[in-house]
Amino acid sequence: MSDETLPAFVSLNVGDQVAAREVEFTRGKLVRYAGASGDFNPIHYNDAFAQSVGLDGVIAHGMLTMGVGASVVEEWAGAGNVVDFQARFTRPIAVDALEGVMVRVTAVVGALDHDVKQARIDVTVTVDGAKVLGKAQALVDCA
Repeated sequence: MSDETLPAFVSLNVGDQVAAREVEFTRGKLVRYAGASGDFNPIHYNDAFAQSVGLDGVIAHGMLTMGVGASVVEEWAGAGNVVDFQARFTRPIAVDALEGVMVRVTAVVGALDHDVKQARIDVTVTVDGAKVLGKAQALVDCA
């Protein structure tokens, strides 16, 4: 991979926001994700079933949420430059049948490893100000 496709390490500082995006999750998006992923658990599309297992209603797929967080970093860093992405699922995202829900993602430089020219990008994913992923972090190779 050529260095020109990698983020410039010298231009990064801890605390810099490198990307942000808002993504609307709707019931239609959940159905399309279920088809693409093969995850047809009824908690992702059936309110009655979701409530029968103790949820308030339909929730988004955790991997969809994680994927949206990772995609924000990948769009900034460039294809193939994210070498690791990890997150903990800390709170489900309720998706209203009519209104959907807005998911906000920000990506900030959390640490820089000068020896290997790698940036740790801390990703915050929130709904209505509440974090829905914990310790979401990406490692990105830089030039």
